[in-house]
Amino acid sequence: MKRDNEYLREMLIGFEDADDQYIMAAEYIRMPPEEAKRLYHIRLASDAGLVVETGSSVYRLTNQGHDYIAAIRDEGVWQQTRAVVADTGGEITLDLMKKLAVGFLKTKIEKHTGVALE
Repeated sequence: MKRDNEYLREMLIGFEDADDQYIMAAEYIRMPPEEAKRLYHIRLASDAGLVVETGSSVYRLTNQGHDYIAAIRDEGVWQQTRAVVADTGGEITLDLMKKLAVGFLKTKIEKHTGVALE
């Protein structure tokens, strides 16, 4: 299965918007394709340190996950990030995608406030 960055973004934002702090991701035989995709992307988010497993098939967002969501929640930042990814061939590591999104958010804040953020 291929990583779907749009799906991952929507999923992470949905996790943050939910009332529950825990994310359930049970694996079972003959999972419907959509559930398998969700579980796969939760595991990718875990690999990247955006979520952490707190129990068997139970996850929560990490501070790093909240930081990434803060950057990609902004539609303009997300569009800029996607444009760079597309311009560079459409494939990029999740770590680089996060750095790009955070960089675009930082630039937006610096332009808005006139305050240099390192």
